[in-house]
Amino acid sequence: MNHRPHLLIIEDDDLQYEIYEDTLSAYQLTRTKTGSAALALLPRLQPDLLVLDHVLDQGERGLDFLPEFKELLPHVPIIIVSGALEVRQQMAALQGPRRAHYCLPKPVDIHELKRTVEIALSECSSREIIRQFESLERAHRIDAAELLSRSTDRLARQNEMLARLQHSAERPNISALARDFKVARRTIIRDLQDLIRRGQLPENVYPEWQNPKEEP
Repeated sequence: MNHRPHLLIIEDDDLQYEIYEDTLSAYQLTRTKTGSAALALLPRLQPDLLVLDHVLDQGERGLDFLPEFKELLPHVPIIIVSGALEVRQQMAALQGPRRAHYCLPKPVDIHELKRTVEIALSECSSREIIRQFESLERAHRIDAAELLSRSTDRLARQNEMLARLQHSAERPNISALARDFKVARRTIIRDLQDLIRRGQLPENVYPEWQNPKEEP
């Protein structure tokens, strides 16, 4: 029997949760209305993905719980869905070692939500990391651990790039991105190619993605 991914939804608004039930009916859903209740559940529940609102019941703030969720669920993708975050808060939530993977605004576009969940489960989950490691082990690579670390670093960098670029009308500044992420320009170009190839960014973000200029 196929595994149905289990999503933990931390959302206090009943109407919003009904949207999740309709849009994400292909998945198993568990709901809590506070971050505290979600933390209490985690010893008994290992979700495949977490959807987190910021303004929660009992005056709690979702972002306050983000570091603890990442500590307990290091490889579980987290999607923040909130209409109460300033751009500065969104960027802070998507940066650093205890970051979320995606941040969507409210009212949420159900098509974008469904697509983001699908991408997060396939690209960011522990199952994907395990598959990469098993593949490396089968190939008897003595540097498997180092390669796996590079893979997870690349995935985190690409997720942060996606958060920066997906709602921007400007072309990406490859040199600036390379400085921000402390990598070579050719690495940023490969990241852009990956994001476009997976359909996460439109081709017009980087039209020459199939034939980029030679990079030193």
